[in-house]
Amino acid sequence: MNIIIISEFCEDFSKSDNDRFLYLAKMLSDDNEVEIITSSFRHTTKNQRLKPATTWPFKITFIDEPGYQKNVCFKRFYSHYVWGKNVEKYLKKRRKPDVIYCAVPSLTGPNLIAKYCKKNNIRFVIDVQDLWPEAFQMIINIPVVSNIAFFPFMLLANNIYKKADTICAVSETYCHRAMKVNKKCKKPTTVFLGTELSTFDLYASEPALLEKANDEIFLVYCGTLGASYDITCVIDALALLHNEKIRFIVIGDGPRMDEFKTYSQNKRIKATFTGRLQYNQMCSILKICDITVNPIAHMASQSIINKHADYAASGIPVVSTQESNEYRELIRKYQMGFNCQNNNAEDLANKLKILIEDKNKAIEMGKNARKCAEEKFDRNNTYQDLKKIILNSVENK
Repeated sequence: MNIIIISEFCEDFSKSDNDRFLYLAKMLSDDNEVEIITSSFRHTTKNQRLKPATTWPFKITFIDEPGYQKNVCFKRFYSHYVWGKNVEKYLKKRRKPDVIYCAVPSLTGPNLIAKYCKKNNIRFVIDVQDLWPEAFQMIINIPVVSNIAFFPFMLLANNIYKKADTICAVSETYCHRAMKVNKKCKKPTTVFLGTELSTFDLYASEPALLEKANDEIFLVYCGTLGASYDITCVIDALALLHNEKIRFIVIGDGPRMDEFKTYSQNKRIKATFTGRLQYNQMCSILKICDITVNPIAHMASQSIINKHADYAASGIPVVSTQESNEYRELIRKYQMGFNCQNNNAEDLANKLKILIEDKNKAIEMGKNARKCAEEKFDRNNTYQDLKKIILNSVENK
């Protein structure tokens, strides 16, 4: 079978790359002809890609994209538009595949791909990774104006969802959004982003980049430092605790990194900002931490995201301010940490205090987190569903 996987936001294709689509391509490439189509521009580092150093058993095609330097700007939307048109040109020259498995967002590319699939009788399977334009409306939230400005993007998103033969998503929340307008897909599938636990454990056994004193308590955050993440609330909570044993470990980068660094210094919080790390480096640090924190901002559109799998895999408890019912219910069901009130530093501080003072509770919740990882996040098991969907899509044509 000839399979195309299209995702504008793939990572670096290194051996330690934990990208969803790279993992899926590896699973499918044993008995199928697989090609990943992605962008020449790497979103996370804001630069043009170099050729992957690792050789993979499938084709990787970089489609030209001009790029941008800010996550929220007109130039970004233009860049995605150009990439989408270039993907369309490439597909018209290429021999027709049996199925296209397409990540959403972005929007221009998938919209054109949907039209191409319909015209050429090709199965169109989408994998909803985030909700656009909802995610941008959270950042640019001007009454009436935002609704008008983002209305064309809402039409694009709805058109993609409508034309999908099969809908997959990284959370139930995203599945429900797509299914609101889709009449073709009878049974959508949710498969969390997850991680491969055997690989996580291997990386976690490596020596950590950070040294930890015997009496230190590591509170860790992994991810983007942008508008969707309320790092200031965590810093405020730590300031309320006045506990000099706690060190706040921040793994990742983003447009607000300098702001958060300055804020932690002004609040006299012990904090270490590592910047962006390779996946194996992140895993090794997570394993020596004591508590993970998930400080999603008010009204953010995120549901089940990358860090949730890695936090659970580490076997340590989580404190979360996220408003997503889907993740809050997962924490409640597995008793793997505490849900906190959003943007409430005092509540967050109180929950942290419980875990710091009651070591037995922290250990128990950590074990529960690992159980959640084994049952809900292990790609070795969960991604078999995605593989079946792709392979069966042509049979059901």
